[in-house]
Amino acid sequence: MAGIGGAPPGLIWPVRGGSRASAGASGRPETGEGCFYAVFLQLAIAPANGLRYNLRQLKKGPSNMNFTRFLAAAVVFAAVEVFAADAAAPIVISKAGAGKISISVEASADGAGKEFNNILMRNLNNSGCFQLVAKNGAIRVTGSAGASGASVAATGFGKRLANNSPYSDAKSARMRARALSDAIVETFANQKGFASSPIALVNRKGADNAEIYTCYPDGFDLRPSTSDKRAAVGPRWSGNNIYYIGFLKGKPLAYCFDTATGVRKCLANFKGSVTGLCPSPDGKSVAIVLSHLGNPELFVLDLAAARLTRLTETKNGSEASPCWSPDGSQIAYVSDTTRHPQIYVVDVATRKSKRVSNAGTENTNPTWSANGRLAWASKRAGGTCIVATPPGGGEPVAVTKPGTWEHPAWSRDNRHLVAQMGGTVFIVDAAEKEDDRDAPARIFKNEGNWMSPDWRK
Repeated sequence: MAGIGGAPPGLIWPVRGGSRASAGASGRPETGEGCFYAVFLQLAIAPANGLRYNLRQLKKGPSNMNFTRFLAAAVVFAAVEVFAADAAAPIVISKAGAGKISISVEASADGAGKEFNNILMRNLNNSGCFQLVAKNGAIRVTGSAGASGASVAATGFGKRLANNSPYSDAKSARMRARALSDAIVETFANQKGFASSPIALVNRKGADNAEIYTCYPDGFDLRPSTSDKRAAVGPRWSGNNIYYIGFLKGKPLAYCFDTATGVRKCLANFKGSVTGLCPSPDGKSVAIVLSHLGNPELFVLDLAAARLTRLTETKNGSEASPCWSPDGSQIAYVSDTTRHPQIYVVDVATRKSKRVSNAGTENTNPTWSANGRLAWASKRAGGTCIVATPPGGGEPVAVTKPGTWEHPAWSRDNRHLVAQMGGTVFIVDAAEKEDDRDAPARIFKNEGNWMSPDWRK
């Protein structure tokens, strides 16, 4: 092994932008194949027999399979439908009113201040905590948002949150607005805000070309992390770092990209294939699926010691999609030992596994929240939905209607997920009480095949 090297509910948010191949100077989402988001590649493949065929091919190594087959076996573990999005259509965000606090953003605005107000309202709306009204809300945001800064205050319920936010352009105004949105959510709703937490995702551009990008939950400031014109898939955050699987050297290897410095390194060059990975909560280890001993099996890689510890040994199955528990003592993963992918949890210390998914013919893409909620994609009658357990475990319940949902990932508020459906990405409200849940909110409507999102905590 070598080298560890706002607006009222129902408001239509228009998508601004032209047809250039990347986000413009404004940072707004634009159409074109250069607009990107991260999620493992969606594939139009036959479910049962085709999946098992690709798994057998995976065991033979990357030389016997093309990039598409690799992804089908290692990542998707289920058939999906891909359909085109209408990039010219507006984004419609529909919010329920149950249990919400009314809030009005009444600060005067001009220049970049208009962008400040727009992004503030958009993120307050996404939080699930507030009902946006035109004026005289239970919480009022007043003051002024000008061309070079905002001096505003949020007041209500005997509290006052003052905010002075200097900015130099629309991009910095958006960042200031996200920070204020998070502060309002935490002050008045006693919930962690996620507006300032970027999402990593993948845009598949061709059979062997997929790039990783980052974006904010409001859909703005899309930015590439890779531009290799090769496959880069499965991004997972750890601090400023994005861990992912890349095909730079002709086979799938594990990489770490530092978003702060732009430095990328290969974790190790193993024989066989890397088909899944996830950094541990403390950043010291990586759960990694390797096929160098035969079947794809789950290991833990100690980054400092460059040492592998094997956790599974399934002669008649393959593992995929590892995800750590918040305390780092367990790893959830997918295995097809029953000839249908299901969710298992292994104790890292004892290496004992147990199956945790029961309903559904196929269960894939587990993700663990900071308060112990486990969510995954579950194929059931009518399609695939996202299911989630209560905090600390328990019986999972569906938090979306059936569709072609895949790759959920929790936000820092332990309530919302980002997930993929139909070649694009949504914010999914997984509130424990069904009446408290908002409808899924599409992040943007850009052209492209967007997949495999992961939310920075």
